[in-house]
Amino acid sequence: MFMKQLMNKRVLLGVTGSIAAYKCAELVRRLVEAGADVQVVMTRSAQEFITPLTLQTLSGRPVRSELMDAEAESTLGHIALARWADIILVAPASADFLARLVQGKADDLLAALCLASAAPVAVAPAMNRQMWVSEATRENVKILLRREVMVWGPADGNQACGEQGPGRMLEPEQLLGRLGEQFDSGELAGLRVLVTAGPTREDIDPVRYITNRSSGKMGFAVAAAAAEAGARVTLVSGPVALPTPERVTRIDIESAEQMLQQVKTQLRGELNGCDIFIAAAAVADYRPVQVATDKLKKQSESLTLSLQRTTDILSAVAGMTPAPFCVGFAAETRNLLVNAHDKLIDKQLDMVAANQVGGDSGGFDSDDNSLTLLWPGGELDLPLAPKARLARQLIMKIAERYNEKNTVKDFG
Repeated sequence: MFMKQLMNKRVLLGVTGSIAAYKCAELVRRLVEAGADVQVVMTRSAQEFITPLTLQTLSGRPVRSELMDAEAESTLGHIALARWADIILVAPASADFLARLVQGKADDLLAALCLASAAPVAVAPAMNRQMWVSEATRENVKILLRREVMVWGPADGNQACGEQGPGRMLEPEQLLGRLGEQFDSGELAGLRVLVTAGPTREDIDPVRYITNRSSGKMGFAVAAAAAEAGARVTLVSGPVALPTPERVTRIDIESAEQMLQQVKTQLRGELNGCDIFIAAAAVADYRPVQVATDKLKKQSESLTLSLQRTTDILSAVAGMTPAPFCVGFAAETRNLLVNAHDKLIDKQLDMVAANQVGGDSGGFDSDDNSLTLLWPGGELDLPLAPKARLARQLIMKIAERYNEKNTVKDFG
């Protein structure tokens, strides 16, 4: 149930000193099963109740506990960790920690992270019933709620001290559900998405090549948006000067042939036939018939290069049986919709994202772009916007069309 919402989400789990800390082992295990990346941060008192080694083994990440960790702080580790998190959950949250959170303390790593992070913060209180109903704790909870800190629980029931009443930490299953509710993305959760991006280079000689003006920005934005939507994303990229999007597996290539081979490898490899193929790369249509082994010298006033067609990667993938959901890009300088529609029909694609290039229209080398989406029986204009925002809109439409197509297939 929670696989979609939590897939690829980064959960920073803070553990404070409470007997309920033993429940964190199950919570971490369930989060990892749901596809979340989990980083556990423990207070010193929490380590008296459950060992860091237990939670490290279950999360697959070293547990953090020291604010002044010389190795981590050499790169401002606590700030990087604060930025890493999609959400911070403190479970169990002791009465002492709630009080320190109200005061804005930053005297240990967990408190500092809550103060330094822009991510939403939730606490799952766990304490003796009398501590929970005390005026001090109730006032602290009111302040936290006014500050938009989410307070999940506590539950009512038997307590470790032998008493009965409010103060029990919510069960891992309940906390998992609360976490899942915080993420409304997940449109592509659990799906395998293969994206191509950037230009290709076709060698003429050891120092020269044929290429194009693609920066790869749109394709990288699409890969990032697909990962945000919960997909398992592999990005096959031509030569670009861009950082790898978070949570994306990147494979670098240079030529059209190399891109073709990598796409084939991914389709028959771990992806085992991807669910969605998005061809955002500007692949060279032609390459030199022969590549000179030495640098060509200036020997005449003109030079004629003999070129041959490269393999159309998108057509090859769309022609597979069964084929993934295929999305192509059409960058055109004129007759945008006519050419894009022809591409949709000729290559039997599920969708084409068409954009005007040249002049002041955006596209290549720009941080902004506009797209017209075409699919059999439909069309949608996405106006000029930053490529990151545009990519999210595109991914939402791809998810919608993918689900419609597969619903028809399932019931047809």
